[in-house]
Amino acid sequence: MSSSKLMQFLQLNRLCDPFVVLQSFLTCGNSGTMRVPKNINGLCQDVVMKKLLAPIVFVAALALTGCGGTDTAPTSNAPLASDEGKPVEGAPVEEAPQAPDLTGDWKQSNSQSEIDFMVATIADGAISIDWELGSQDMTAVYWVGTFDAPTDATESHTWTSQRDEAATDTALMASTVDTKEFVYQDGLISYTVSIQGESATVELTKN
Repeated sequence: MSSSKLMQFLQLNRLCDPFVVLQSFLTCGNSGTMRVPKNINGLCQDVVMKKLLAPIVFVAALALTGCGGTDTAPTSNAPLASDEGKPVEGAPVEEAPQAPDLTGDWKQSNSQSEIDFMVATIADGAISIDWELGSQDMTAVYWVGTFDAPTDATESHTWTSQRDEAATDTALMASTVDTKEFVYQDGLISYTVSIQGESATVELTKN
C-alpha cells in the first residue's frame, strides 16, 4: 500500500464515516487512484442517519500497508601431537549460542506513516499488539494471545499464538481469528494483518 494512497484515505476519512471511506479506499484498484462516489456527501449523511457504524476510524489500513601474497613460507603454530586435546593457554573460550530473548516492547518498522503504526509487548508467556493511531489520537487492541519463547539459537523461530477471547472479543479493532502465526528472524517479528480482504505483513523491531 503506497503512502499516497494512505494519505488519500486519511484525508477522505476526515470527511465521512469510516465505513464509506474504507469501502472506497479498498476498491481503488491497482491504479492507485481513489474512486470516490460523486454523491459522497449524501452517502455520509445516510450512513450517519442509519448509524451503520460507530465513528471508529479504521486508519489501520496498514499504515498498513545492496592484498598481495608473500613468498615467505608461513610459520606453523599448530600444536604438537602430544598437545592435542589440551586447552591452549590464553585462548578465548567460545560460549555456546543462546536462544534470543524476545520479551519486551516492540514497534512496527515497516509502517508508511510516522504516526500510525502497531506496537507490541511480550511478557509472561503472552504477546499483546495494539494499533497506535496518532492521527486519530487513539490506541486500540489488535491482538492478545499466547507466546512460545524460542528454546535454541536457530536462525528463525515460529509459533502459533492462541487468541485470548476475553481480552479481544469486545475490542472493535481486534482480530477475530482464533490463531495467528508469528515468525522471528533476523531481529524481526513478522505477522499478517488483514482488513476487508486486504492483507499486509507487519514487521516489528525490539525497542
